[in-house]
Amino acid sequence: MSQVRLKGFRAFAFFGGIAGLIGAALYPVVIYPYFHIDEYKEIQKVTRAGIDQEAVQPGGMKVWTDPFDKKK
Repeated sequence: MSQVRLKGFRAFAFFGGIAGLIGAALYPVVIYPYFHIDEYKEIQKVTRAGIDQEAVQPGGMKVWTDPFDKKK
C-alpha cells in the first residue's frame, strides 16, 4: 500500500476543511456566547430567579457572583 502525498489545491482543501470543521464546532460553544453576552445574562437571570443562593451554597463557600459583571 503506497502513501499518497497531497500537493497544491488538494492539500489546501484538506487542511482548510479540517480548519473549517474545527471552527464550525467551536462557533456555538465559544464564539456565539462571547459576542452575545446580554442574551446569556437574561437567560441566567430567568433560570436563577427562584433559586435562593444562600440555601443551595455549601457552607463556608463564596456565594455565586455574576461572571459577566465588569471588574471595578
